[in-house]
Amino acid sequence: MKILLAEDTADLNKVICAVLAHEGYDVDPAFDGEEAMEHINTEGYDCMILDIMMPKKDGIQVLREVRAKNILTPVIMLTAKAEIDDRVAGLDAGADDYLSKPFAMKELLARVRALTRRKTEYTQNDLTYHDVMLKAQTFELASENSVRLSVKEFELMQLLMLHKECALSVDYIMEQIWNREPDVQPDTVWLYISYLKRKLRAIASETVIEGSEESGYMLK
Repeated sequence: MKILLAEDTADLNKVICAVLAHEGYDVDPAFDGEEAMEHINTEGYDCMILDIMMPKKDGIQVLREVRAKNILTPVIMLTAKAEIDDRVAGLDAGADDYLSKPFAMKELLARVRALTRRKTEYTQNDLTYHDVMLKAQTFELASENSVRLSVKEFELMQLLMLHKECALSVDYIMEQIWNREPDVQPDTVWLYISYLKRKLRAIASETVIEGSEESGYMLK
């Protein structure tokens, strides 16, 4: 699973990244709020860990931008303060959980596991279409190169590959991928389609995703 860690204290960032990587997570580190948003604008994540006190943009600002884009990824806020106002501000902005520093790594891992439980309906078979393979066990999308996908990216690519060359409506995609998240909007589908388009280009595939919100989306 893919995690974004935005923490400006370099030593703590390094330690958390090492612990998460040891547990099998694919972690992108960021050291300020602007860098975090750069990652968010180009990658899909299964969980985001945001420090509240960061330079350039603080964690609350980042979280508000994330939710304004209708990105529903679970977010854990980190704060050096135990004040109730910090917790309220984070939760009001759309955080799913918070941890006050200092915290035990075991507790952080438990919170991450609780927010990133995988669905069990995935097909266990690898899927292929034209020059692209979707690997069920590793969540990799492969052609000349390969990239790791987040859970939602994987679910969406799997859906497109299972209905290859059939236009899937935005409503159908939302029902299949985000059925447990009532706040989902069409912009979320568009965002994840854009993530997958970038991934297809990154692996040098000739396969493309065509369509629009009005006509639906399909692999070609």
